[in-house]
Amino acid sequence: MKERTPKIYLEDIITFIKRIESYIQDLNFENFKKTQLVIDAVIRNLELIGEASKNISSEIKKKFSNIPWSEMIGLRNLATHGYFKIDLKIIWDIITKDIPENKQSIQNIYNGMFKESEENNKG
Repeated sequence: MKERTPKIYLEDIITFIKRIESYIQDLNFENFKKTQLVIDAVIRNLELIGEASKNISSEIKKKFSNIPWSEMIGLRNLATHGYFKIDLKIIWDIITKDIPENKQSIQNIYNGMFKESEENNKG
C-alpha cells in the first residue's frame, strides 16, 4: 500500500471540497434540507475532510495556522457524535461559507509546497 503523504492528504481535501461543491451547486438551503442523498454525501465528505486534516503534519499546521485545522478535524465526528442531531443549517453554513473561505488557502498551500517542486523535477 502506498504511503499517505501530506501531498496526498491535501489533494484529498481539495477533492472532497470539489465534490461537495458539485453536490450543492444548484441547491439553496430549502432544497438541500429536502434532499437526503445530497445531505448524506455532503456529511460523508465533511468527515473525510476531517480525517485527512487530522493526518496533516503538525509542522504544516503550525506553518499555515490561518487554516482552522482543529475545526476541520472536528468534522470527522459528525456521524459518530450526534449524526441524528445534526443541524442542517450549521452544515449549510459550513459548506457555503467556511469551506469556500478555506478552499483557496488550502489550494495555495498545495501549490506552494508541491506544484513548484513538481515543475522543478520536470526540468
